[in-house]
Amino acid sequence: MDSPDALSREKMTMHKVTRAEIRSRQDYESARDEFRRKVFAQKQDRRIHLGPYLTFLFENHDTILYQVQEMIRTEGIDGEPAIQHEIDTYNELLGDRGELGCTLLIEISDEAERAPLLARWTNLQKTLYLMTQSGERSPAQFDPRQVGTDRISSVQYLKFAVGDRVLQGIGCSHPDFELEVELEPRQVAALSMDLVTS
Repeated sequence: MDSPDALSREKMTMHKVTRAEIRSRQDYESARDEFRRKVFAQKQDRRIHLGPYLTFLFENHDTILYQVQEMIRTEGIDGEPAIQHEIDTYNELLGDRGELGCTLLIEISDEAERAPLLARWTNLQKTLYLMTQSGERSPAQFDPRQVGTDRISSVQYLKFAVGDRVLQGIGCSHPDFELEVELEPRQVAALSMDLVTS
């Protein structure tokens, strides 16, 4: 049986999750606690808050592998077509080389505000961008199918084409909350590593 470290070792050589990496539910259960600890540590450096409502969760190989394994565990998935479907679905969240993929959470705790704001922000994705140290903006890329005609979903999947540029911050130009925040050094380092190993 592989050691728990084997679950994250592939990150250094490939980006997309492959079928060969998926462990049986029994094997995964034995390594789950240690792998969860490592993935959650990685997520800390890839979680970025922009104002009171927007949280960006940047994905990498390990976070996607974790989500696939957790889905298989929770749903009791055993059949090969179903396993491959989970792999393909979650791999779509990862960018290609030079791209960063992320899950955007629009967190509105007040139920009375939630529906009106999600209706008001239908064009939010068009106003999001990453900033580089050279002063360029990399706009968010998104699938228009995620956006309804009358409101935006509170969970969005975005990609940013960054290339080999060094990141500096993240911003939004929406008139409701024009805002930019600088990334912390640990966040820059984590996202830069993801670009190199994509």
